[in-house]
Amino acid sequence: MYRKDETPVWMERTQSLLQALKKGIESSKIEEVRAVLRFHEHRYYIMSDPLVSDFEYDQLFKALEKIEKENPNLITPDSPTQRVAYELTKEFPTVQHLVPMLSLDNSYNAEDLLDFDRKVRELAGLAPISYCVEPKFDGGSISLIYENDKLVRAATRGDGVAGDEVTTNIRQIHSVPLSAPFSKFGIQQAEIRGEVLMNKENFSRYNQSLTAQGLAPLANPRNAATGTLRLKDPREVVKRNLEVFVYHLSYFSLQQEEQSPAAVQSHASTLELLWDLGFRSPAREKKVFNTIQEVIEYCSTFEVIRDTLPYEIDGMVIKVNEVALQDKLGMTSHHPRWAVAFKFKARQATTQLIGIEFQVGRTGAVTPVAKLEPVAVGGVMVSSISVHNQEYIAEKDLRIGDHVLIERAGDVIPQIVKSLTEVRTGQEKQIQFPMSCPVCASKLYKEEEEAVWRCINIECPAQVIERIIHFVSKDALDIRGFGEANVRKFVELGLLRDIPGIYTLDFTQLASLEGFGKKSIENLQQAIELSKNQPLHRLIYALGIRYVGETTARTLANAVNHLLDFQSYSEEQLQQLEDVGVKVAGSIYEFFKNADNISMLHDLEKLGLTLRNEKKDTPATGNLSGKTFLFTGTLSTLKRSEAEEMVRANGGQVVSGVSAKLNYLVAGEEAGSKLEKAKKIPSIHIINEQEFINLLGE
Repeated sequence: MYRKDETPVWMERTQSLLQALKKGIESSKIEEVRAVLRFHEHRYYIMSDPLVSDFEYDQLFKALEKIEKENPNLITPDSPTQRVAYELTKEFPTVQHLVPMLSLDNSYNAEDLLDFDRKVRELAGLAPISYCVEPKFDGGSISLIYENDKLVRAATRGDGVAGDEVTTNIRQIHSVPLSAPFSKFGIQQAEIRGEVLMNKENFSRYNQSLTAQGLAPLANPRNAATGTLRLKDPREVVKRNLEVFVYHLSYFSLQQEEQSPAAVQSHASTLELLWDLGFRSPAREKKVFNTIQEVIEYCSTFEVIRDTLPYEIDGMVIKVNEVALQDKLGMTSHHPRWAVAFKFKARQATTQLIGIEFQVGRTGAVTPVAKLEPVAVGGVMVSSISVHNQEYIAEKDLRIGDHVLIERAGDVIPQIVKSLTEVRTGQEKQIQFPMSCPVCASKLYKEEEEAVWRCINIECPAQVIERIIHFVSKDALDIRGFGEANVRKFVELGLLRDIPGIYTLDFTQLASLEGFGKKSIENLQQAIELSKNQPLHRLIYALGIRYVGETTARTLANAVNHLLDFQSYSEEQLQQLEDVGVKVAGSIYEFFKNADNISMLHDLEKLGLTLRNEKKDTPATGNLSGKTFLFTGTLSTLKRSEAEEMVRANGGQVVSGVSAKLNYLVAGEEAGSKLEKAKKIPSIHIINEQEFINLLGE
């Protein structure tokens, strides 16, 4: 966009304008001022090599503001002054992407990359292949649309097909040009993929400012970037100093019907084109290789230097370089066949275990949580990690005072890898598991086949709070505005004591609480009323009966006309229900034999909740009729609940456990014990997410 040999000319134009400031710059010079400001924005935000002081830039910027204020008819959408917005964004409408934003298939080792290369070569035939490799930025994905050289729309990734429009917030980011000369290459409309980032230095500086104000710091640069995209106040976006790297030209239309410009014949040349148009692209970080072995070596080298970069990356992206070959290889419904992400190994760090806190859940399970000296792992400050149960502590040989090695599994969930026993001083203390509840002091019990100790006092305050939190949660009765923080606040203030108390809340008392205006109280009241009409299976799940998940809750709902019919069921009768085993049946039986639980259900019915099954599921018919499915691990394109609904809609049945009755186990990423168990039963078909989608299509 700005050639190096043109820099002296730009500086001469800059000095001329700075001299003119003394007398005042005339309105006829408005385009000259804009052009000079754009040049210096490019030097500062794209090149990271400013040529004028902040004061000089600000003086020219104020001069432009003055001219535009006096001549509003001269304001253009791509003027440097038009980045800054002062009005709050009222909503973020959903908009369709011109081309779906697909995920990338993941690889974790050299074998995965070799397999990717094999598949590419099989599909490519005799066509020559090269690979372009670039960093995989760890931020928030966005799509930018330019028409006639002007930025007209920006959107988040969303579900890949449509996302939230965030144009106003993106305009606050100086590394996104408000205009770019696509027309020089005959391009009329272009859609560009990019990643919004907060670099490490800005992240640290911003967190320091939050701490100084007594506010909680942000968790990590990625969350800081993605959260910023949906801030309603654009002025707050400016404060976070975000950057955008663009890495793909996903779509373009030409001004006239002619051959695509040579600059977009390869991925590497497209990155160079985007750089020349004024965007931050990985044009300087990318490398092109002719063999997959060279790619593997480069990825390994980059993993070593990842911490020296000014921004977070979580891997490398390998793309077939030839665009014509990309088109030939095509894509699945989930990912392009011509690209793969190589994910780096989990982040690790060492710190000290300074204490154990025992927490009580809604089923009475007592979970030990390790309190650590705060340490940064992959950009996230970690100070607490669940250590699961007494057996886990013994297996890891953990002691208070130990130095421990921790990692974020999949760069997400922190866990203790091991204690560093070789550096013990003798001052470390054994961890004593309590024999009584840390909240209500009741005696703890542990079943013979379980590793978990439990408080069985149903009135235990910790359990009461957790049961209410579960009851109002999204997958249960979905009472919006009644989140965990509000539950804890209401209980602490004595406004809420149990689940029926949700429906007898004194809303006049809420008006005196901070953060509860008239509108928020009305919304909460409406959400509570709407929850009374939720179907029976949601109410059953909301009750938090041990071992009863969403699938079993549906089974139970379809078995009776009224929820209290279960009072007359024996454990043997319960075991006759589909997918209800001995352990689950015992838990359900005990729940409906408990007088307090029955009293609560009567109260809920009097308060207007539906205990009758007025909408029994009628099995759908379809190509999955008679087949049973179970999902394990993390799915890439579907939510677990969406996939299960697809099974039911096509006549299939979702079960909750692995047994000989299971036909298909759909295994996502990081599938665990269910996958291992299924491998031992020959009749179970183990398939991946794409094969499941194909099965639906059949």
